[in-house]
Amino acid sequence: MKFDFIWRSFSNSKKHYRTIALHMLSAFIIKMLNIVNKLFGSTSKRHLKSSSKIIIKINEFESELKKISDNELRSKTDYFKSLIVGGSNLDNILPEVFAVVRETSRRVLNLRHFDVQLHGGIILHKGMIAEMKTGEGKTLVATLAAYLNSLKGDPVHIITVNDYLAERDSKWMGEIYKFL
Repeated sequence: MKFDFIWRSFSNSKKHYRTIALHMLSAFIIKMLNIVNKLFGSTSKRHLKSSSKIIIKINEFESELKKISDNELRSKTDYFKSLIVGGSNLDNILPEVFAVVRETSRRVLNLRHFDVQLHGGIILHKGMIAEMKTGEGKTLVATLAAYLNSLKGDPVHIITVNDYLAERDSKWMGEIYKFL
C-alpha cells in the first residue's frame, strides 16, 4: 500500500523519532503540571483565595463606616498612623484602611470599589502586577494601595502613561487623598 510505504519511510528517520519523543515528553510534563495545579492550585488561585478572606473582612467594615460622620472618617488617618507607630504593620490594618478608602470614594466621588478592585489593591500593595482592561477601574484601584502605603510616611508614586491621564487622575482621585 502506498500509505504504508510513506509511513515506514518517514518513521525510519532518527529526526522523526526525536520529534515524537519530545512531543510525548512535553505532553507528559504538561499533564503532570495540570495534576499538580489541581492538587495545590495555581499561584493565581492561591492569591485569590488568600485575598478573598481579606475582602470579607473589608466588607464587614462597610455598614459601620457608613454611619460615621465625615470628620470621624477623616480622623481615621491619624488613627491608622498611631497604630503603625504603635507597632502594627500595614497588612494588619489593610482591611480597615481599604474599607475607609472605599467609603471615602463613595462619599466624595460617588464611586464604590467592587470586590475585584479590592483584589487589585491587595495585589498592588504586595508589590505584584495586577493586569486590568480598559474601564475596569485601575485608577480607583491605585487609591487603595497608595493610601495604605502612604500611612508610614514614605512617598508613594503613581505612574501613568501620559500627561493627560496624569493630570486627569491626580485631580479626580486627588479628591480622595484630600478628604483623608
